[in-house]
Amino acid sequence: MSLLTPDLLRELVAEARLAPSVHNIQPTRWRLLADGRPALVDDTTVRAPIADPTGHDVRISHGAALEGMSLALNRRGLSIVDIAIEDQPLASPHAVLCRLTIGSGADSDPLADNVPRRMSWRGTFAASPQDEAALAQLVASLDNIVCIRDRKQIADIAAWADEAELSFTREADFRRELLTWMRLSPNDPLYLQSGLNREALAMNAIEAVGARLVLGPLFPLLDKLGLAAALLSDRAKTSSAAAIVLFCRPRGEDPLVSGRHFYRLWLEIDRAGLAACPMSSLADNPAFNDRLRATAGLGDEVRLVNAFRVGRPTASMAPRHFRLPVDQLIV
Repeated sequence: MSLLTPDLLRELVAEARLAPSVHNIQPTRWRLLADGRPALVDDTTVRAPIADPTGHDVRISHGAALEGMSLALNRRGLSIVDIAIEDQPLASPHAVLCRLTIGSGADSDPLADNVPRRMSWRGTFAASPQDEAALAQLVASLDNIVCIRDRKQIADIAAWADEAELSFTREADFRRELLTWMRLSPNDPLYLQSGLNREALAMNAIEAVGARLVLGPLFPLLDKLGLAAALLSDRAKTSSAAAIVLFCRPRGEDPLVSGRHFYRLWLEIDRAGLAACPMSSLADNPAFNDRLRATAGLGDEVRLVNAFRVGRPTASMAPRHFRLPVDQLIV
């Protein structure tokens, strides 16, 4: 068993924190145990209870962070050889979720180099003759996805995604919670650290002010006038995608495990030379989840966890990661 030092843990956490999390709320913390093993710790004070009432997405986020730690270890010739998951209720703000046993002699993971480049692309996509080969590479690399390329189906899904998003946005509590995680001004003290900031959302200053008004006090009136749907629509962006990629996992699987595969899928998309943006509302809304399942012909043995719009960005991507400082993530 390889033992970690505090300095090595800091290096590892600096890379593991690049994993995605719901609304970029970053609920994962890390601890170096007395025996030199690392532990993944759940900060139970960090939640999105309206958007994620069951804690499913938080556990997915922990799984992505766990895979991030695995990739960081791999770059140093180390690996996770055992994960001991705690099954008692989380009784403290910093509750150990699982304890990791670290070993040496890991084979190089081909996805480790994609970690710094992965990001959400929230713009439109450009058609490319290379799309077919890239998507074929993606499908060949994974057995837990369905890749939808039919243009009519993509157009339908684009409309469904707007309807699904609007179904949540019409809930006042959802809008209030979302705004608490949106950093729409660079003057926000957490602009560079957590949540969804203006840059990550691909908004300019005027659009950010508009978003605050549309999602805030003006929403009821705009919705009554039939304008809210158009102002919040991502239909054109989704319709421009080269494909819609459905992320599926076995029914009953621990979301912690699903989260690890979710992160690896996103890295595989980057490795194929493509960019992606998750459309979680499609999976979270039961009616539209069922529509997607029917479109893809999914059986009862699998569940649809999430969906991505995927393609080539219309502008060069310069990835930036807005994350909490390492010292705040080690407890």
